[in-house]
Amino acid sequence: MPANLLIVESPSKAKTLKKYLGSDFEILASYGHIRDLVPKNGAVDPDKNFAMKYQIIAKNSKHVDAIAAAVREAQHIYLATDPDREGEAISWHLLEILKNKKLLKDKTAQRVVFHEITKQAVLDAVAHPRDISQELVNAQQARRALDYLVGFNLSPLLWKKIRRGLSAGRVQSPALRLICEREAEIRAFVSQEYWSIHLDSHKGRTKFSARLTHYQGNKLDQFDIPDDAAQAAILAALNGQSAQVSAVEKKKKSRSPAAPFTTSTLQQEAVRKLGMTTDRAMRAAQQLYEGVDVGSGGTIGLITYMRTDSVALANEAVTEIRHYIDKHFDADYLPKAPVTFKNKAKNAQEAHEAIRPTSIYRTPEALKPFLTAEQFKLYDMIWKRTLACQMTPAKFDTTSVDIAVGGALSTFRASGQILVFPGFIAVYQEGEDDVVDEGEAKLPPLEVGDALPVDKLYGEQHFTQAPPRFSEASLVKALEEFGIGRPSTYASIIKTLKDREYVNLDKKRFIPTDTGDIVNKFLTEHFQQYVDYNFTAKLEDQLDEISTGKREWVPVLDGFWKGFHKQLEEKEGISRAEVTTEALDEACPKCGKPLNIRFGKRGRFIGCTGYPECDYTRNLNDDPNAPQEAPVVIEDRVCPEDGGQLVVKNGPYGKFIGCANYPKCKHIEPLEKPKDTGVECPECKAGHLIERKSRYGKLFYSCNTYPKCKYATWNPPVAEPCPKCGWPILTLKTTKRRGTEKVCPQKECGYSEVVIPPEPKPGKEEA
Repeated sequence: MPANLLIVESPSKAKTLKKYLGSDFEILASYGHIRDLVPKNGAVDPDKNFAMKYQIIAKNSKHVDAIAAAVREAQHIYLATDPDREGEAISWHLLEILKNKKLLKDKTAQRVVFHEITKQAVLDAVAHPRDISQELVNAQQARRALDYLVGFNLSPLLWKKIRRGLSAGRVQSPALRLICEREAEIRAFVSQEYWSIHLDSHKGRTKFSARLTHYQGNKLDQFDIPDDAAQAAILAALNGQSAQVSAVEKKKKSRSPAAPFTTSTLQQEAVRKLGMTTDRAMRAAQQLYEGVDVGSGGTIGLITYMRTDSVALANEAVTEIRHYIDKHFDADYLPKAPVTFKNKAKNAQEAHEAIRPTSIYRTPEALKPFLTAEQFKLYDMIWKRTLACQMTPAKFDTTSVDIAVGGALSTFRASGQILVFPGFIAVYQEGEDDVVDEGEAKLPPLEVGDALPVDKLYGEQHFTQAPPRFSEASLVKALEEFGIGRPSTYASIIKTLKDREYVNLDKKRFIPTDTGDIVNKFLTEHFQQYVDYNFTAKLEDQLDEISTGKREWVPVLDGFWKGFHKQLEEKEGISRAEVTTEALDEACPKCGKPLNIRFGKRGRFIGCTGYPECDYTRNLNDDPNAPQEAPVVIEDRVCPEDGGQLVVKNGPYGKFIGCANYPKCKHIEPLEKPKDTGVECPECKAGHLIERKSRYGKLFYSCNTYPKCKYATWNPPVAEPCPKCGWPILTLKTTKRRGTEKVCPQKECGYSEVVIPPEPKPGKEEA
């Protein structure tokens, strides 16, 4: 057993490090966090200086046992978890566990940190170990305690006041507020009409267009031509008039490259350019950081640490990048001095480097055979952005031409731009959200006094547009600008909002669900301070100050808890109806009592306040004045529950069959008979598995005796027992990577058998 034991977070990183450290080191992985707060009330005790009760995470207990066994045999223990607060906390937890087991007597246990997994960086880190930074640990503990205090106290209140299974979070809730407020802006938006006037002309073979900017000596603002009549009057006045160039302005313009990637900008660009989610982008980045087997070169970490706010690059990296540019590009592409950048992000922590390749000489094309499709796309983008950031600006020639029509009082303007030197654009150009690319107009050579033909005079109608909904990229940008959370938490914030069904994605844009709207309304009305953007950002500032030793963590928690706890007690008396219902100034067409907007398990709807005596309901967006259709009666059948009449009803997910005696009888069934797979239910053995659709239209297979039996599976069932565990059925699973295979639906089994292999990739021969 080697005398040196090095502990990292992931097994893939351990594999990479083993190559660098050799046989003198045993390397084990903690598999992430090994200890967390006990999952019950009292895990953080405000009455005892916020004492925190921890327990070993069950799934990682075997890894803790393996580490403990290795520590008994080792002399020097190196804690090499990730170089951030979470990594520092994992090392501290591990150290505390080992101390409690009394395994560190006559042994050294120190922290080592490296921001890239290269041989030099790893050897330097091991040669210069340090003690655990208690300030970083305290900052992480304070963050965990805050999240626990909010989650374990506010979520149960949501269960009582709205419905079970909901959650609120310290940074999740302000993010939801952003999406809901944007949706409210869109709903309240009233489109306004306006017009623009255009002139089409040409010189030689070059055609171009100009827009009216001044009329009768006055500069035109957006709404100065409000309607068709106004634009028609202007066109009538200008029709038949001659056109002449009145001014020509030529300028040289340059555009500088974007800074190298931070966590936030990497996520934004991965969404914009690669179509990834933030979660997938961070997973691929983690894999590139921890190391990839590149053939004869072995396993190598390909990028620096991917959780960073910094836009700075190490001096040696800049030197290497400049050498690459000098070698592979003309001299004009290399600036005289290295390019530096200033961080624009709020709450930026600049302890690390920006995200960059560990060597610019590892080109994407050279690595492509060893990377997955996602890894390659992300590495290619990181590599190009890093290279481009040290290149010269792009240069443009811009021309603006004023054209007088019918005298000097009416002026049209045409603008053109020509790229004369690409500079960094030859390698990489930053993406943008919600920008319409109008292209680069090219103008012919024009001089003051040139007479121009009027090929066409015309007006164009426009309408103002509502602000766009947030995409993942623009939401990440907004979170960073407001200082909500840390960049490393953005992916998990977005994932939580999706998983809780607080938001839906429509054309890659976030729309709040009825549940999200209700939760946001409750929090903004009753806990406004705690979803306030400035308050959330200020709390992040305080956590940063804890990490640098400028502030103590217990007073920060105390300052938060006193106000928060008082507000929790005050809001206990709120009734569910206050939160989930909204009065309408409309009478029930069935009984005459007032209607209100109510919240049910399938979202919001309009219902009678006389319920259950009156069962009138309609969808929220239905027209109340539309003629009511008589219910379609199902002939020759009665309700199996109470013998009542069965009728066709219309719900939020379409038509279905229900009992006419609702709400006394709540029997429902699908309008169309579901497809029977003929496979016996493996759980109750009394029913068959039938094909159904989820609320989002996804197919799944469940027992036809539901709700008596609730067995369900996503994949098509096959009436064959599992040869490994004996479960009565298998299912068919199809993926691009593995093709179609029979798999056991019991997760703990893991049996799979390929039925149809995947199609070979284009350009590669089948093995």
